[in-house]
Formats: sequence, C-alpha cells, structure tokens
Amino acid sequence: MSAETLAQTRVCVFDAYGTLFDVAAAARRWKDILGERTQPLTELWRRKQLEYTWLRTLMGRYEDFWHVTGAALDHALAALAIADPGLRARLMASYLELDAYSDARPLLARLKEAGRPTAILSNGSPSMLAAAVSAARLGRLLDAVLSVDPVGAYKPHPSVYGLACERFACKPAEVCFVSANAWDVSGAACFGFHAIHIDRTGQPPEGLPGRPAGTVTSLDQLPTLLAL
Repeated sequence: MSAETLAQTRVCVFDAYGTLFDVAAAARRWKDILGERTQPLTELWRRKQLEYTWLRTLMGRYEDFWHVTGAALDHALAALAIADPGLRARLMASYLELDAYSDARPLLARLKEAGRPTAILSNGSPSMLAAAVSAARLGRLLDAVLSVDPVGAYKPHPSVYGLACERFACKPAEVCFVSANAWDVSGAACFGFHAIHIDRTGQPPEGLPGRPAGTVTSLDQLPTLLAL
C-alpha cells in the first residue's frame, strides 16, 4: 500500500485496548500486592479475555465485554492460585481507568488539528469505553466511540468493522484503521480498511489473510504515513 493511497483515507479509526490504552496498567497498579505474579496475571487475563470473545462469537453466545473481562480475570486468578475477592474488585475497577499510552493524546490532537475525523472501534462495552475515554481525557479528541454491542459479536467479525462505515457514511477504502493486535489488523484489512499495525513489542508476522497497509512502532509515526 502506497503512502499516497493512505493519505487519501478520510477517517482514522483506532482499536482501544492495547492500542490507545495500556491493558497491563490494571495489574501493574497492584504490583505491591501481586509481586512476581503481576506479569503472569496480565498475560493470562488478556489471553483468556480475547479467547472468550472469539469463542462466544463462534458459539453465537454474546455477552458484553465487562462480563467477559470478569470471567477471564476469574480464570486467571484461579490458575495462579490468587484467592483475594478484594483484589479482584480492585483489578476490575482499574480496568475502567487504564493508562493511555503516551503517544495517544498527541496523535489524536494532531489528527484533530488536521480536520481528520477520528473514532474508537472496540470490543469494549459502551460503559467501559466511556469510563476509559473520560479517565484519559480523550473525549474532545474523538468524533465517535463505537462498541461492538449493537452487532452482538466481537472483532474480527466483519459486522463489527461495518459499524465505522455506518457511522461515517463511508466506504471501507476510506478508512485508516489502527490496531496493536495483528489479528485485528488482519480482520480490518480483509474487510477493506487500510489497516495499520502498531507493533509496540516486535511481534512476528501472523499467518492470517489480510496484510497491513503499513507497520509502525509508535503512534508518532502515523502522521508521516498519512502525509499530515
């Protein structure tokens, strides 16, 4: 995908968790209690959270992301033999106030100044996303915050990506979609978005259809791709 083609997109849509918001922040806030279990909990919680979204979509048994996140946390706590109801409540509360990555606000402000519409398109429930956006003070920099709730399925189901086209009355080819999740980039690319992978951790390529239109290691690099 050429830089010229990317520059012709008119809407920028972002995944939320792992892309704008640091999912590791929830457990990290309680590192004094979790100790050496902080990283294992973070990784298992996130893995089961994603697995449950995919499996529920395949089974046609949708439940919103707040409940999925809680079920994934329960599994992770049990697997790591962490029996602390009070800690569970604190971890769930922390997920509503995840830290935004340091490059998120400057990038969204740059897009706002350039007159480029922006949105979040996320697995998160509306209430979760509203809380995260408010805590990070990103609201005025976003034109829309879109949850999968209306379609009752999770990414990478095509119906989810269609929500962005409906909201902005645009074609898939007019959307630049940014995600830190390679599987999400694949799904968005298959839908027809110009999908950008923000690879913060040096992930190996995924053996999935749908190639990224570009790869960056920081959101700071996106304006160059968009010729802003």
